[in-house]
Formats: sequence, C-alpha cells, structure tokens
Amino acid sequence: MKKEDRTDLVTLDMNQPIWEHFYTVAPLVVIGTKEGEGYDLAPKHMAMPLGRENYYGFICLPAHSTWHNVKKEKAFTVSFPRPEQVTLTSLTASPRCGEATNAKPVLQGLPTFPAFQVDALFLKDAYLYLECELDRIIEGFGAFSLISGRIIGAYVQADSLKVADADAGAMIHQAPLLTYLAYGRFAEIKDSFAFPFPKDFHE
Repeated sequence: MKKEDRTDLVTLDMNQPIWEHFYTVAPLVVIGTKEGEGYDLAPKHMAMPLGRENYYGFICLPAHSTWHNVKKEKAFTVSFPRPEQVTLTSLTASPRCGEATNAKPVLQGLPTFPAFQVDALFLKDAYLYLECELDRIIEGFGAFSLISGRIIGAYVQADSLKVADADAGAMIHQAPLLTYLAYGRFAEIKDSFAFPFPKDFHE
C-alpha cells in the first residue's frame, strides 16, 4: 500500500512521553486508603473498569503513599466526584506537611464519611462509590504500576442510577458528569447522545 504524504499530521518524538502534546478525555476519581493511624485521599485520572466484571484499577507511582497504602492494607475506595466538587477533588492532591507526620492537613477539612466494608474514606456527595479489595499490583509500565481491585461494594446516588425506561439524556443533563482533560483541564458533561451502533451489533 502506498504511503500518503500527510502534511496535516505532526510526528511526535517517541524518545519522550507523548501525552503532554494533546488533550485526551479521562475520568477523575478520588482514591481513599488507610494510612497509618489515619487516612488518605488522592485524585487519579488514569483509572478505569477492568473488563465487564467487578474489577476496577488505576495507575500509580510506587513513590506515592497511595501505592504503599494499598499494598499494605489490601484495600481502597473510589469516589466519583460531581462537577461542582472539582475544587475539593483538587485539594486531595495538596502536599503533605512533612516527613514527621506525613499527613495532608487539608484532608481534615474535607467532607468525608467512612466506607462500609473496608477501612478507608469516601468523599462525601460524590455520585458513585466503590469499595475494592486488592487483586494485584502489576509493575513495569515505565515507572508506573497498575493497581487492580475486586469491587466488593458499590453505591450510587439515586439521581445517577440508570433506569431502563428513563430518558438517559435527561438524566445525564440533570446529574452531569465530571471529566478530566489530561493534562490540566476539566469539563462538565451535560449533553450526550445515543451511540449509532451498527444493526445487530452486540457488545
């Protein structure tokens, strides 16, 4: 096949990470973990369901406390914030106050509540909550690791629960979704459309 001369495309340098050169759509969640005598919350956007069964995973650096907390405690929570909670979500990335306590002082002022089946916190007023037991940690994605969890508890706010005979577009409009535009921007999704699947297509 003859190669096209595509002057509209910019070739990126594969000797460097490519992700800073364009925007992609990602979820924005808050991971909760038990940390020493207290708790930690941290925002993550490299996060997703792992297949169609009850597994959820996120990417994390071994240098981060979240990685060590999950490895030690074998559990974590996932809170899915609403668009109006973007500032609270950002605050969970606040720096720690020092090696002596290794704590994030800002977390004491955030609205949280205890998870039901694992020893960790949820961010209050999110629209979806997951409780996960550690399944495995897969290392080797450069400096990063994939942390996968088996979901043992899931809770959704009534206004975000899909109902078979309800208007999906109206539901999403009334309960918008928060998304992260990696890197450095966010968006509120209020308008959505049915996907045009081919005839007789099955997922």
